[in-house]
Amino acid sequence: MKRPIIGITMGDPAGIGPEITIKALSNSQIYERCAPIVIGDAAVLDKAKIIVGRAKIRIHPVKSVKEAAFTFGTIDVLDMGLVDIQNLKTGTVSVMAGEAAFQYVKKVIELAMNHEVDATVTNAINKEAVNRAGHHYSGHTEIYADFTGTKKFTMMLAYKNLRVVHVSTHVSLKEACNLVTRERVLEVIEIANRACADMKIVRPVIGVAGLNPHCGENGLFGTEEQTEIIPAIMDAKKKGINAQGPVPPDSIFSKARGGYYDMVVAMYHDQGHIPLKVIGFVYNRDLKKWDTVEGVNITLGLPIIRTSVDHGTAFDQAWTGTASELSLVNAIDYAISFAS
Repeated sequence: MKRPIIGITMGDPAGIGPEITIKALSNSQIYERCAPIVIGDAAVLDKAKIIVGRAKIRIHPVKSVKEAAFTFGTIDVLDMGLVDIQNLKTGTVSVMAGEAAFQYVKKVIELAMNHEVDATVTNAINKEAVNRAGHHYSGHTEIYADFTGTKKFTMMLAYKNLRVVHVSTHVSLKEACNLVTRERVLEVIEIANRACADMKIVRPVIGVAGLNPHCGENGLFGTEEQTEIIPAIMDAKKKGINAQGPVPPDSIFSKARGGYYDMVVAMYHDQGHIPLKVIGFVYNRDLKKWDTVEGVNITLGLPIIRTSVDHGTAFDQAWTGTASELSLVNAIDYAISFAS
């Protein structure tokens, strides 16, 4: 079976992206399942491999995907030459790093749209750095939607069997409440159902969270459940989708983690992110470090495959060699599963 080609962005050069990329691609099993190529800067990766103790790894700069070797022990990098390594200030926001990170993302989208790679995986960008560089986006999801011309999309987070999609993401909480409309909730339910089919989940059950405490208690604490969410669920059922709810937000994620739901539709960013990160991100107080940072971010509804790490640039940890690559490995695994 032919290995899918996976394009992996290096992320913000000042963050942990270069380090965890080297660590992840030091795993021979990844090369058995896919053909990875990094979109980034070879000079940065050459420096990062020393930081993480992988000096024997060869960094192979290429100008096109066709030049890649896809051989374990060699990391192919589509070398964009955007970083002045001598002036790179690690662990901090900079215009240079923000511009580079943005251009890596733009390039990998182009490669996927031109069918030069089968799927894309993104390391973390710093939103402030990207915006300082003049690219006014609130995150990867919006960049992908813009450059692929996609109007209907949503973010999905996954950690093991807990999968969450969002009605809204990077907006204020006040605006998020206004975005809970019958049309948008139905749209996200439909996208979630298609994603389950893509993941070979048979007869998926989609749990739909409420917006208000106790789902509004029949209008005592809000009416969005009655006016928007319940009608959307009924519309989905008419289309043959097994959508259930609305379910109180304080219990739906526990049920999903236990296997009752295959996917949860969350109404806004933190409603979906907090429960997943509570179980996927584990901080060790005694050692003063993260024992694990796991989770995958997937953009659904795009014409191309995009998965991502579910963490930020971690400037406080960057370029120390201590960052965990598990989230990136999981993101690559998800990309392979969608591409296969």
